[in-house]
Amino acid sequence: MTSEKYILAIDLGTSGPKVALFSLQGDLIGSEFQENRVLLLPDGGAEQSPAEWWDAIQAAVKRLLGKGLVPNEDIIAIGTTGQWSGTVAVDRDGNTLGNAVIWMDSRGEPYIKKMAGGLIKVADFSIGKLVKWIQRTGGIPSAAGKDPIAHILYLKHLHPEIYQNTYKFLEPIDYIGLLLTGKFAASVNSIVLHWITDNRNISNITYDESLIRLSGMDRGKLPDLHPANSLLGPLLPKIAADWGLREDVQVIMGSPDVHSAAVGSGAVADFETHLYIGTSGWMTCHMPFKKTDVFHSLASLPSSIPGRYLLTNEQECAGVNLQYLRDNIFFHPDELTPGKPENAYKVFDQIAERTPAGSGYLIFTPWLYGERTPIEDRFVRGGFFNMSLHTNREHLVRAVFEGVAYNVRWLLKHVEQFIGKQVEAINMVGGGAKSNIWCQIHADILNRPIRQMKDPIEVNVRGAAMLAAASLGYIRYEEIGARVPVAKTYTPDSSHRKIYDELFNEFLAVYENNKKMYARLNGRE
Repeated sequence: MTSEKYILAIDLGTSGPKVALFSLQGDLIGSEFQENRVLLLPDGGAEQSPAEWWDAIQAAVKRLLGKGLVPNEDIIAIGTTGQWSGTVAVDRDGNTLGNAVIWMDSRGEPYIKKMAGGLIKVADFSIGKLVKWIQRTGGIPSAAGKDPIAHILYLKHLHPEIYQNTYKFLEPIDYIGLLLTGKFAASVNSIVLHWITDNRNISNITYDESLIRLSGMDRGKLPDLHPANSLLGPLLPKIAADWGLREDVQVIMGSPDVHSAAVGSGAVADFETHLYIGTSGWMTCHMPFKKTDVFHSLASLPSSIPGRYLLTNEQECAGVNLQYLRDNIFFHPDELTPGKPENAYKVFDQIAERTPAGSGYLIFTPWLYGERTPIEDRFVRGGFFNMSLHTNREHLVRAVFEGVAYNVRWLLKHVEQFIGKQVEAINMVGGGAKSNIWCQIHADILNRPIRQMKDPIEVNVRGAAMLAAASLGYIRYEEIGARVPVAKTYTPDSSHRKIYDELFNEFLAVYENNKKMYARLNGRE
């Protein structure tokens, strides 16, 4: 009789790594989380310490394995996923040369504008360069300077000593792969936001030398490419011994969080859609073709599933708006409120549930750190609009829930235009999907059924585990959807249609009427 086999999944989230154990059938056995710091700098910088990443991963893994949930000898593979669009500079020995520059960092903006400029421009890009990028990659670098291509140019110009001493620039998940196996490598889907790969042949993605020259980067400082479903190698013996695992445990190449969430949500068939509400948010689906909408920052890029594209986009601030409400407004640590309650989010849920739809016509805009899609504007900011002396705490709380959903509705409009069909239902995942009222609010505002997936906060690690199982041949990719259960389906409440249609239109008007003010106040000439 053979014993059950298991996969250890690691998700390097922005707020900290999560690790989990899954059966080959996708059953969650257990998980652990370890918090991480984010360093926000006054010049648009956003960094994290790779050493803290590794310490947190080690602590979470040892805590999970220490529970004895499964025999360690039955763990056969490690699947990895995590935050996308970050840059870790390492030397030949794999040592980091400073903090990681993460996806929120915009300090490379001026170098992108200089690189992309020309006489005749569209969306801040020379027409010739824009066409070349779109034809080959499927997209273009973020004009806000938040992609790895911008991070690397920032280091090259302002920290030349780091640039010169760098052996390889790695995405965060590829850096974790290096720590686990000692191998310098990049997944073909993790590298995409460097905008230097030719993605026209989905089965043969390669670096494009002309785009590398255009970018001003050095090919020698870029890792070799591997398919997302390839085996990176066995776990390093010293780590296997430290964690109590077998030395033949295989490490899968790995995929960014957007890609693994698409799989972990169960939405794996073409055009099946999932909505992720975590620190940031996105709405994506797998697609059979390559397409780009440069004006709304939408593109179909290489998926983690072989031979498939994935519609990619990102809304900069989603669940973090509730965190901001908790930490900076209601429970800011001072002499009056010495600490935040552990159940703050449950309290917010209860408040939102008892507050009428529309929040007394109060509108919250969730752009606390700029926005990427469906508009790319690093200078737009959030706020409460239409406050009065009648506005109370209940209105403030529910307005934040609704404001995030208005933003998603704005994105949904362009997603449906992009794929050429109406989205019938949406699988909702991420920490935000734990909230029953937030699922219902999304159903009402989007006017689409919302499927609240089981264990929604484990979506990234589930996706990493199931991709690992498929890579090893234990399951087929098309079987994954049936292995991800739905906890509950929320249908739109028609009685809320009128007020949400009205407030959504005003939400859009807030941006249109104030975008020049945001630019004046926050740095654009």
